Amino acid sequence: MAKKIALVTGAMGGLGTAICKSLSQSGFTVVANCLPNFPPKDEWLAKMKSEGFDIAVAEADVTDFDGCAAMVKKIESEIGPVDVLVNNAGITRDAMFKKMEKGQWDAVLSTNLDSVFNVTHQVLPGMADRGWGRVINISSVNGVKGQFGQANYSAAKAGILGFTKAIAAEVAKKGVTVNAIAPGYIGTDMVMAIKQEVRDSIVATIPMGRLGKPEEIGGLCSYLVSDLAGYMTGATLNINGGLHFC
Repeated sequence: MAKKIALVTGAMGGLGTAICKSLSQSGFTVVANCLPNFPPKDEWLAKMKSEGFDIAVAEADVTDFDGCAAMVKKIESEIGPVDVLVNNAGITRDAMFKKMEKGQWDAVLSTNLDSVFNVTHQVLPGMADRGWGRVINISSVNGVKGQFGQANYSAAKAGILGFTKAIAAEVAKKGVTVNAIAPGYIGTDMVMAIKQEVRDSIVATIPMGRLGKPEEIGGLCSYLVSDLAGYMTGATLNINGGLHFC
């Protein structure tokens, strides 16, 4: 039987890489989305191959609806239908609200929230028609609780939670589950590049006293796409070391 196909957006960052690896280890054919002409693409692919991961690439700007449609059509024609979608793409443009520019708001809402519509819209009907599918939307602890200086990011990540619940209800009888993961502070390269003293102050607020591991998010994705998670839908899974209880 052919392997199921998993598409991960924003796949070449710290979380995306861990998710791609975990899904590949779980037996999926993984397709990693990145921006067109993304400079680190070849280096990332070489690293994945050196670690034993055979991962395909699909280029598209996830803020572009038509570009997403073309990307999925290409995947379907060259590899096969998308059975699993992980909406992981995201950016930050932090600023106190009174100083936040319209461009900062638009960029974050477009990349973090509009993208979820743009890509999910291309694959959800096919999943429903085939009677099986998994959609995982990566939100954030700051979408659950809010965060000073992140009105744009918190709004987008909170929007993902509402989207998840609504879409889950629409396809629940079709064998398709739709869930959200809300990570706390995870030890990606970006976070580890923060000055030590700043990182220490962040860790001091986390009851578990450490950052999360990217692999812990990847492992949660692998569970959610498994048949064992077939009765879970519309859920928000908080994985934040006790930083916020809800």
